[in-house]
Amino acid sequence: MSAVVWIAVGSLAAWLWLLLGQGFFWRTDVRLPSRREPAEWPSVCVVVPARDEASVLSDSLPSLLAQDYPGRAEVFLVDDGSTDGTGELARELARRHGGLPLTVDSPGEPPAGWTGKLWAVRHGIGLARTREPEYLLLTDADIAHAPDSLRELVAAARTGGFDLVSQMARLRVESVWERLVVPAFVYFFAQLYPFRRIGVRGSRTAAAAGGCVLLRTDAAERARIPDAIRYAVIDDVALARAVKGTGGHIWLGLAERVDSVRPYPRLHDLWGMVSRSAYAQLRHNPLLLLGTVLGLALVYLVPPVALLGGLAAGDTAVATAGGLAWLVMTATYLPMLRYYRQPLWIAPLLPVTALLYLLMTVDSAVQHYRGRGAAWKGRTYARPDTAVLDER
Repeated sequence: MSAVVWIAVGSLAAWLWLLLGQGFFWRTDVRLPSRREPAEWPSVCVVVPARDEASVLSDSLPSLLAQDYPGRAEVFLVDDGSTDGTGELARELARRHGGLPLTVDSPGEPPAGWTGKLWAVRHGIGLARTREPEYLLLTDADIAHAPDSLRELVAAARTGGFDLVSQMARLRVESVWERLVVPAFVYFFAQLYPFRRIGVRGSRTAAAAGGCVLLRTDAAERARIPDAIRYAVIDDVALARAVKGTGGHIWLGLAERVDSVRPYPRLHDLWGMVSRSAYAQLRHNPLLLLGTVLGLALVYLVPPVALLGGLAAGDTAVATAGGLAWLVMTATYLPMLRYYRQPLWIAPLLPVTALLYLLMTVDSAVQHYRGRGAAWKGRTYARPDTAVLDER
């Protein structure tokens, strides 16, 4: 067989393996596990790091304050050097809506070696520990929770004996670019970190979704959270690895009661979201970057090229292998589109989206080597690191 045939067959083989051998990553039925309400509800402190979030806070913070939780709970919003009145707005929302007690405080600028978010989380956890909570809910300022969200998270953690329960918030999909890119973002994440494997004790797969993480306080102390991951730009994955690495039982799944209210209306916005941390995910390793680019090309770009090129050249073997690979790819994407309530005709366009992600990843590396690192809301981290620091 020619090299072109081998490449097309290799792509098909990769998709057959992904279909059956990667933890059924494409299924979207990993939701909060079975749970029952505890006899006594533990105390919970909610920590919300916030930097220049005035534009979304009105849609998110009231949902936290309105939590229908039978136990003791309160909210700590940490204003991370905002210049848009985030802290003042949070206090006003608490006065207007009432609900759970709210404390707003600021830690000041992060010292060298800390990302701004994790410095804010550290400050919030410090405030929360004065209340001696059994659980911490770490949630972002752009995340809205249904009234029973906290109740369901705690019940799931107690019932399953989990030290960490995290839900991948349902992201906004309203603009054309959001429809094309956002469901694929979650699909690719699940492909890297199959949710079914994360919850298995003894498995090496560990990940969380930073927008919604319920964490036992003693597990956080055992894993030295957040000090042990203070350099991490992809802090949610680093947090999960730290907790699991110290014997914690963790769980991650798709959300039903947790939604992101942050808009990404333009391709530029989505590009920035992905590229700011993509090369950090690859540990800033050029060989991993090369392997990722080649892997994305083989898995996502070869199938449509092989099908169309094979048909044009009259090469039945190439066209058949490419067509079957594209068909499997499309089929595995359909459940995610259904979860996001998107039209199914978007599924065959996944190679186009994958090409965009490939370019975003390359751009992330280019920005790193230009010394710009990961940038977020006026801060640039020249040495972002996804690895958990171990200084014990």
